[in-house]
Amino acid sequence: MSISSLKGGVGKTSVTLGLASAAMSAGIPTLVVDLDPHADATTGLGVQAGDQTDIGRLLKNARRGDLAANVAPSGWVSNAVKRGSNGTAPVLDVAIGSAYSGIYDRPDLGKRDLRRLSMLLERVEDYRLVLIDCPPSLNGLTRMAWTASNRVLLVAEPGLFSVAGTERTMRAIELFKNEFAPNLTPAGIVANRVRTGSNEHTFRLNEMKQMFGDLLLSPTIAEQANWQQIQGAAHAVHHWPGESAKQAAGYFDDLLRALLDSGRMRNRVARR
Repeated sequence: MSISSLKGGVGKTSVTLGLASAAMSAGIPTLVVDLDPHADATTGLGVQAGDQTDIGRLLKNARRGDLAANVAPSGWVSNAVKRGSNGTAPVLDVAIGSAYSGIYDRPDLGKRDLRRLSMLLERVEDYRLVLIDCPPSLNGLTRMAWTASNRVLLVAEPGLFSVAGTERTMRAIELFKNEFAPNLTPAGIVANRVRTGSNEHTFRLNEMKQMFGDLLLSPTIAEQANWQQIQGAAHAVHHWPGESAKQAAGYFDDLLRALLDSGRMRNRVARR
């Protein structure tokens, strides 16, 4: 699943981290691919630098690159308070982001280059969920992620420019699907950083419901005052103390459940 937005600053990486935290809490073996050259997801996941090859250099050598041998465990795992029901540590690994991947973030990639991430992921078997954190653009890296994905989750704030950007992204997905990825579908749109007392946010959420219908997912993600503190400490939201963090963790649990359920439903329909 690609997590995308064509507008920066809407909390795309925060949603990626929230879903990763929910997956770890649920015991779902998960890989996060940090495809944004800023590598914020790698930082937020508490990855310790080692001798792993970063995702940019793996993409350059995609035909022979061994992604499975170069993932790094999230620091969240060692900080986890609870273990899985079978007594083993949860699996949350990271394909390490780096500025080097920016060499592919240009608009003129051909079909062969768009397949680079797909080639790497085709040789990885130990995960039930792969989350790809995309840069906020429709250049090569996002198109590479969409080529490798079954679904795209869009992140938007309930604001005029973000809603307009989401509409553009939906059109871009449809065009890309027709040309490059016939099996790609929108997973939905998550409204992030929602302020319940804001008349503007209420108006824009109603607008989004009219524009996107059932693609607007529930729950929406409320703005969290301590989100930057949680990310700065490189902690999973599910392991952060306090009622607001517990509430946020619940949002992401519900969102992940909705995404997985809708994916299973689509698979059943496809098989018929």
